Amino acid sequence: MIMSASGFPSLALGCFLLALAVAPHVVHGSSRGLTPGGGAVAPPASAAGLCASGITIHGYQCQEFDVVTKDGYILSVQRIPEGRAGGGSTNKQPVFIQHGVLADGSAWLVNSPEQNLPLILADNGFDVWIANGRGTQFSRRHTSLSPANPEFWDWSWDELAAFDLPAVFDLIHGKTGKKVHYVGHSLGTTIALASLSEGKLVDKLQSVALLSPVAYLTHVTTALGIVAARSFLGEVGSLIGLAEFNPVSKPVTDFLEALCARPGLDCYDFLTAFTGPNCCLNVSTADLFLTNYPQSTSMKNLVHLSQTVRDGGLTKYNYEIPSTNMMHYGDASPPVYNLSNIPHDVPMFLSYGGLDSLADPKDVQLLLDSLKLHDVEKLTVQFVKDYAHMDFLMGVNAKDIVYTQVLSFFKNQH
Repeated sequence: MIMSASGFPSLALGCFLLALAVAPHVVHGSSRGLTPGGGAVAPPASAAGLCASGITIHGYQCQEFDVVTKDGYILSVQRIPEGRAGGGSTNKQPVFIQHGVLADGSAWLVNSPEQNLPLILADNGFDVWIANGRGTQFSRRHTSLSPANPEFWDWSWDELAAFDLPAVFDLIHGKTGKKVHYVGHSLGTTIALASLSEGKLVDKLQSVALLSPVAYLTHVTTALGIVAARSFLGEVGSLIGLAEFNPVSKPVTDFLEALCARPGLDCYDFLTAFTGPNCCLNVSTADLFLTNYPQSTSMKNLVHLSQTVRDGGLTKYNYEIPSTNMMHYGDASPPVYNLSNIPHDVPMFLSYGGLDSLADPKDVQLLLDSLKLHDVEKLTVQFVKDYAHMDFLMGVNAKDIVYTQVLSFFKNQH
């Protein structure tokens, strides 16, 4: 059964928050190895891991890895080395799949194996790697800091672009010896564009697929989006002193209730109001999705996203005090990510929706304008008229509309 998000407010609330998103030990036939990017020994993960909870239960082999970023965060990474049928070539091309904000790698797995992108890729002969960003349920670890320490949460998506993506790319390239295909959704596209614009990843990248690409947020025009962004920037009185944005904590729920009390805001239908009218979400999938979401991120990360809405450009985190910016950047203003610096021969696939309120078509056009010098033979663009933000991640027809195009794009890269 497919229905609009307005039919279940709990999904709407969850997705609003989401939008603001070594030798392996083999599971099912599993193990966890630590690959240090920072040279420290990680404590064991407290949870069983994504392999056991979302992959091997469907009959796929899965391997658990930990990788340490250069700033000490210990990230959980899963590898699906082959399809459910097993066998096939051992010379498979690796694909790295990255989630958005307030989500983790399991967000890609809420649909059935026949409908979700990681398992479709595995069944089509790819070596699939799923990352879980810092602060999420399987990556709440650091070589020296506890999540209870505010310093653990002193980061924004700048650090995801500078440290998390390179660490996972290094892991995959080191294990396979091959260049890597990349798939990102939402913030997973933002950090890839930012990282590539600074010359990172390029030597290990085969191609990149960006679903609901978010680089500019100039046209976030919904009342809910504007008020939420302004609230994070200037009216966070109840949240001052919080480093972690934990969506189920009392200070955060009180903040959200106060936000919803404002005149003219309809919090019953958060999903449509914030991400656009998603056409193709399944009720049972939504229920499964909400067993794990939304997840924690840093307050600094949400403030950074809000600055992007306010300022219209793609820049590093703005400390708002010129002398502090000067200390961090050597300039009174934060540096701009110049997307025209992305190498013009990187094969890129962009897919965006006509009804997406976060990756608004006008903002995607600004992104395309910044890529106007890109080799036209290396840039593939898909426009899906009826899709909004979450359809690319959980739409029941995403396999036929989007994922088949991603598969074809990857298979055409040599």
